[in-house]
Amino acid sequence: MKKLLYTLIALLLILSTLCACGEDEDFAAQVAAYRAEKMAAYEAENGKYADYEVDVAFLGDSLTDGYDVKSYYPSYLVSNRGIAGETTVGLEERMQVSLYDLKPKVAVMLIGANNMDTMMDNYEDILRGFEENAPGTRIVILSLTSMSGEWGKKNQLAAYNNVQIRMLAEKYGYEYVDLYSALLNLETGEIYPEYTTDGGHLTATAVQQNQVGLATEPHTAFTVGEILFNTSGQHLGHSTVVVTADGGFDPEFAIGGA
Repeated sequence: MKKLLYTLIALLLILSTLCACGEDEDFAAQVAAYRAEKMAAYEAENGKYADYEVDVAFLGDSLTDGYDVKSYYPSYLVSNRGIAGETTVGLEERMQVSLYDLKPKVAVMLIGANNMDTMMDNYEDILRGFEENAPGTRIVILSLTSMSGEWGKKNQLAAYNNVQIRMLAEKYGYEYVDLYSALLNLETGEIYPEYTTDGGHLTATAVQQNQVGLATEPHTAFTVGEILFNTSGQHLGHSTVVVTADGGFDPEFAIGGA
């Protein structure tokens, strides 16, 4: 009887393992199919536009993929090149189709949350790729965001990586925008709850607070990376990168400013 019981337990363990593997395989297949669909869409879109016709391309993972850039900036030609679940490795591998073939005026990148422990292994390779393959595109680097809950356990690592990201951005002459500090509640050490849906992803309110701003006439300028962070009606700071209508570049940076 005891031998039979052990046999049944062993069979159940084997079956549960097989089920789990099957689920993992199904999920992996879904991810691969989604990625292939996105890449096909990017290739098709690339063929529609001349070089530097697209104003801004947004690169990243789910934080970008879920960002409806066209509804936020209807007056400008923008392209969302985010793929949910993306890592720095995956982004580097798809850069030719995602950016180099598109040749936008400006590229805004937010990447690293899905492989935070290893993201710095190839982060500079991505920046070097911009320099070598997209010399005519202005690059804006966004920091990792602050987080909460299970995600928040990596806030210290995110802050550490952000220091390295900023140093690399300065090394290559790219604009750096600090999202981490703008969203961080200093009292709790985590992102403000009204700015996150699950601790790692942003709410519509957060997106609106951190959305790209558009300068008005008569300046005819395009402002990228503007942060207007308000709490209790207090304006804490802003960070902007301005690309003028004639293609000029006028960066401004003032976190904690008036």
